[in-house]
Amino acid sequence: MLMLLLFSNAFAESDFSTFWKNFKSAVIAGDKATVAEMTKFPVSMPAFQKAIRNKADFLRRYDEIFKGEANAVQCFASAKPQKQSAGRYEIYCPFKETPKDRENAPIRFVFELTKSGWKFAGLDNINE
Repeated sequence: MLMLLLFSNAFAESDFSTFWKNFKSAVIAGDKATVAEMTKFPVSMPAFQKAIRNKADFLRRYDEIFKGEANAVQCFASAKPQKQSAGRYEIYCPFKETPKDRENAPIRFVFELTKSGWKFAGLDNINE
């Protein structure tokens, strides 16, 4: 049983590594359709913002997510995913006005392990 747990945990980590590489590449390339396919709906959003309900809503609000408070393209190029649990990773990005300020990186992109694999699941500003 322990071996199975260790194996599945190791698989989930390597599986996330593959997911992250593909997700990051799609965001950097501006491939909105691919990013949408790698997203779990509804997408949670920062305080006082409506959740993103579906793919159409996601495509309409894409720039709000990836070019809003943080420049995701710039951030994702060097960001290191942080494991929160076996089923959750997070990426923290600085404000787009201060892209090199990794000490103040409150914009959080959340990724969750779902039945169909890893998915982008939420955006948050931890200062709000």
